Amino acid sequence: MIRKFFAQAYIWLLLIILYAPILFIAVFSFTESKVLGNWTGFSTKLYENLTQGSLDGGSSLMSALQNTLIIAVVAAALSTLLGTMAAIGMFYLRGGKKKAITFMNNIPIINPDIITGVSLFLLFIFMRITQGYTSVILAHITFCTPYVVLSVLPKMSQMNPNIYEAARDLGATQFQALRKVVIPQLIPGMVSGFILAFTMSLDDFAVTFFTRGTIGLDTLSTYIYADARKGGLTPELRPLMTIIFLTILVLLIIINIRQQRLAQRNELKK
Repeated sequence: MIRKFFAQAYIWLLLIILYAPILFIAVFSFTESKVLGNWTGFSTKLYENLTQGSLDGGSSLMSALQNTLIIAVVAAALSTLLGTMAAIGMFYLRGGKKKAITFMNNIPIINPDIITGVSLFLLFIFMRITQGYTSVILAHITFCTPYVVLSVLPKMSQMNPNIYEAARDLGATQFQALRKVVIPQLIPGMVSGFILAFTMSLDDFAVTFFTRGTIGLDTLSTYIYADARKGGLTPELRPLMTIIFLTILVLLIIINIRQQRLAQRNELKK
């Protein structure tokens, strides 16, 4: 009983530490005060400024948001494609080759972001790759793909290993068996990998900072960094952060509900 109490208290403490700052930002997004923590009365003015683009420096903030979303969507989509292909290949490897590839896949995950950013920065200079959208997207694909691999591999392990061979025996080509038999089994893992890659790209600062070049390309993370160095943060960032958090939260809830319903259907079929 005591052990259960302390376990629950520990979980609640972690949740409070993690989500209290987000709740704090969400609450103060409904006041016009430029200083976070100073409540001047309920108002939706910051949301109106954000949607109407009438904030100070609004064009640069909205441009940073647009850049962030474009880079995140493209990087997540390509990472999902590459990560799924890599997971399928890794699953059918055996022995030392599989261990070596798995080890190499884990390196970008445990590698500090600043080392990844500096390494890619030097690589792009050496290869004469123009820094900007291209370099940032390539960099984001580099560190997002391993996470997709880790999301898809468990689904490969859960899949019946004989269904691919059964499809081939029934006359399907390798591509048809992959597209119609294997890929549908991996969709939940691919969706999870896409969302994870999207949020990783959305959140990244160090890699983006080193690979964006000097053309003035800004994402939300680099915009906030530059804004903070000026001595304060644009108030409209508060409603923007709240909207982003709620959007991701709703997507995760929907995905979890769909997965639970799918699991229940599979149990009923059995």
